[in-house]
Amino acid sequence: MTSTPGSAGPTAVTTPPRPEAPGRVRRFGRPVRRVHRGTAALMLLCVATAACLYVPQFAELVGRRHLVVTVHEWSGLLIPVPLLAGLFSRAVRGDVSRLNRFGPHDRTWLRAVRHRDRRAGSRPAGKFNAGQKLYAAWLAGAVLVMAGTGLLMWFTGLAPLMWRTGATFVHDWLALAIGIVLGGHIAMAYADPEARRGMRTGSVERRWARREHPLWRIPADPAEPPEDR
Repeated sequence: MTSTPGSAGPTAVTTPPRPEAPGRVRRFGRPVRRVHRGTAALMLLCVATAACLYVPQFAELVGRRHLVVTVHEWSGLLIPVPLLAGLFSRAVRGDVSRLNRFGPHDRTWLRAVRHRDRRAGSRPAGKFNAGQKLYAAWLAGAVLVMAGTGLLMWFTGLAPLMWRTGATFVHDWLALAIGIVLGGHIAMAYADPEARRGMRTGSVERRWARREHPLWRIPADPAEPPEDR
């Protein structure tokens, strides 16, 4: 019996991965970009509502304090959700593992930054540089502290008054620190259009990758996923 065209069905044909444009390399897959966007949206919402609660000028413009408080509480609790959901993706787990590894080349990178050394090769980095690793670790710890102190402030019966007073102090000042660090992160992203394009589209120029992340294993074949050393 002979087969007719198309009789094998759509499952018989495997669509090859879409190749990158010449001169570009895949840096972030779709799951990683979704985690970043979801976390960023919740973080900005949390910071914006906090500003409306603590800055009188913003509070007067927005009004409806109870609604702002509710949005602030839930956006803060939901910040870890995009990352937790993304851990089902091997790409996300791989990038989290890379962010958690701190090697000798990262100390070299930090020394070069401290001495403002911008010579070629003075700042070795894998897929993520030491600054990005420290930022990710600090932010993860800050989010946990903010969640813990926020819960003590939200559910007043969880702890005595002295604990709640201390939690309020830590929560308020750490929120200010997060706002400053987050502003610096956004400013650095806007100062590097190629890094921003990599998070937006998933791919970066190979020349940029070799210059900024010389220890990152960039595949010769654009279809091959890159791995950090």
